[in-house]
Amino acid sequence: MKKWLAILAGVALMVPLAACGNKAVATTSGGKITESAYYSSLKSTSSGKQVLQQMILNKVLEKQYGDDVSKAAVTKEYNTYKSQYGTSFSTVLSQNSMTTSSLKEEIRSNLLLKEAVKDHTKITQKAINKQWKSFEPKVQTAEILVAKKSTAQDIIDTLNSTSGNKLKAFNKLAKSKSTDTSNKSTGGVVSAFDNTDTSLASAYKKAAFKLKTGEYTTSPVKTSSGYQVIYMIKNPGKGTEKQHTADLKEQIITEDMSNSTKLHSVVTKVLKKGNVSIKDSDLKNILDDYLSTSSSSTSTSN
Repeated sequence: MKKWLAILAGVALMVPLAACGNKAVATTSGGKITESAYYSSLKSTSSGKQVLQQMILNKVLEKQYGDDVSKAAVTKEYNTYKSQYGTSFSTVLSQNSMTTSSLKEEIRSNLLLKEAVKDHTKITQKAINKQWKSFEPKVQTAEILVAKKSTAQDIIDTLNSTSGNKLKAFNKLAKSKSTDTSNKSTGGVVSAFDNTDTSLASAYKKAAFKLKTGEYTTSPVKTSSGYQVIYMIKNPGKGTEKQHTADLKEQIITEDMSNSTKLHSVVTKVLKKGNVSIKDSDLKNILDDYLSTSSSSTSTSN
């Protein structure tokens, strides 16, 4: 399946594939390049076809689920990305040929698709029980990253000998000792995460989830980045399955968003309901992977 949506890694050339005329999009000493010539060239490329597929999907998703995705929800998601990348946010956008506006458009597309997945998925109690086994609540941590195990141990020894505010001491050590430039200026604070996080090393998450609020790792944690000392700023505790039913359902849907088979099935249903008609004969087969595929009416997570 083609990847329809990729936050911070979308198609750079987002131009509308529509009927074009002879208006010049560029002129050279050797002649002009017209809209029609540009369109004819672009539509034959894989990137051009991908853009059209995305535009079609966005249109039908907006029609079917637009009322379910608010501007506030998009802004919240945007702010999460902005916070995650900190001072490097603008650089990351630039490296991916994106702007604030285009990122928000990608986020909205992603949220619309998520609503479609929710709409076409029945979550069973069996699936909820299974998800509970690996569930960890969202926690807030801070970390200090160093190159040597001995340096990490020295930091732990310093914390052990500190009689005052441990978190304050940790933040101060992060600012002076950590090699992680993404968060050392803020005292090593890491974006909140739960068991579904894919950005942090598994060793980091495993060590962090064992900590209660106010505790820190008593031995260095080895990851591919080096050695880390982790402080638990807030861990609400796992609680009971009943308390987290909504969270568990959300995690299941989030995992379905990474399941290509399920996404293919959902996109097929959405496109069929959207009554899509391709007017350009050269592009008539662009959605064959979806519209010619038979699928059941609803997916089930169990």
